[in-house]
Amino acid sequence: MKILVTVSEAVDVDDDFEIAGTAIDERYLTYDLNEWDNYAVEEAVQISEASDDVEVVTVTVGPERTEEVIRQALAKGADRAVRVWDDSLAEATVLDPATKAALIAAVAREEEPDLVLTGVQSADYSFGATGVTLASELDYEWAAVVNMLDLEDGTASVHRELEGGIEELTDVELPAVLTIQTGINDPRYASLRGIRQAQSKPLDVKTLDDVGVEVGDLPLTLSSLYEPETEGEATLFEGSAEETAGQLAELLEEKGVDA
Repeated sequence: MKILVTVSEAVDVDDDFEIAGTAIDERYLTYDLNEWDNYAVEEAVQISEASDDVEVVTVTVGPERTEEVIRQALAKGADRAVRVWDDSLAEATVLDPATKAALIAAVAREEEPDLVLTGVQSADYSFGATGVTLASELDYEWAAVVNMLDLEDGTASVHRELEGGIEELTDVELPAVLTIQTGINDPRYASLRGIRQAQSKPLDVKTLDDVGVEVGDLPLTLSSLYEPETEGEATLFEGSAEETAGQLAELLEEKGVDA
């Protein structure tokens, strides 16, 4: 059995930062493994540990910088990795889910996985459509927002979170794409041994020509970036409960709030 896991980096911005045009200076940015993808990696590794014939392959769309988070996934137990990037993507300000799904799907067609796991969404842009778009590209069965998974005889029995507090139990025939929700497991920390082993695990880099995908004009462009102004003000009352209660009552009266 082969499991393909999508892995991406998420950017975290310092509390104090500077904006230059449509970018934030690298000094204020920290890159890490996307939280939701971390849970997907852990789920795949746990499945692999429970059986002797499971291979876990990660796939990433991103520049050379992303190899740091790819190695994190390898250190946690993935067997090998594929990274897709091309100079034609380097100038893109935003990679939309459809473009990423098309690139990942090209790798998936080569790998022919039985199961594809993705994170529900990205922690920075909050995109949450890559997984289901990927399923459409591959014509695979799919289930989104999975927080419990059991595999048996070519079927994935999943527990899903739906809107309005509704929960669903359903079976999905493999091959399938599942988007993994946080809380499905407890992601492990990479051990020192795992970190050392990750350096020698295969990491294959492919261009758009290698995967046979042509990317034209990307549909999303970042046109502006700004820090929203903080609006509103807070009033701090100091003193005993009796004193602050009186101050609050006076303020409410001034604002026209009746008892």
